[in-house]
Amino acid sequence: VLHELPLGLPGLFLAAVLAAAMSTIAAELNSLSTATVIDFYRRYVKVSGSDAHYLRVSKLATAFWGVFACVVAVFAAQLGSLIEVVNRFGSFFYGSILGVFLLAMIRGAKGRGAFYGLLAGMGAVAVTRFRAPSISFLWHNVIGAGTVVLVGLLLSGMQARRPAS
Repeated sequence: VLHELPLGLPGLFLAAVLAAAMSTIAAELNSLSTATVIDFYRRYVKVSGSDAHYLRVSKLATAFWGVFACVVAVFAAQLGSLIEVVNRFGSFFYGSILGVFLLAMIRGAKGRGAFYGLLAGMGAVAVTRFRAPSISFLWHNVIGAGTVVLVGLLLSGMQARRPAS
C-alpha cells in the first residue's frame, strides 16, 4: 500500500495516526489528573486551597499518571493477549456490576444488599480466580453476577424483616 500512494502521503498518514494517539493520551492523562485532584486530593487531603495550588497538584498528578502508564506499557508485553488481559481484569468488576443492575430491577432489593452483594461478588470472583484457576475467566462474570444477586437478595430480605425502631 505504501508503494502505491503518491509521494508524501504515507508521511501524512503517519502524522495523522500519531496526532490521534497523542490527543487520546492527552485526554486520558487530563481525565485521570482531574479525577485524582477533584475526587481525592481536594476532598480528603486539602479541602481549601488556592487555584494555583490545585494547578500544581494537577500537574504533578499528570506526571504521575504518565509515568505509571509508561511502566504499565513496559510490562504489558509480558501479560499475553490484550483481549485476554482486559477480560481477566475486567471480570473482577463486569459480572458484579451486572448483578447490581439486575438487583435494581428486582422490587424488594435494597441499596445495602446491593452494596454488600457487590463486595461479595468481587470477592467470589477473586477466590475463584486464585483458588480454582481451572475455571475459565469467561465464567467469572457469571459467578460475580450470581453472587451479587444471591447475597443482595438475602441481605435485602433480612433488612426488610427487621422491625423498625
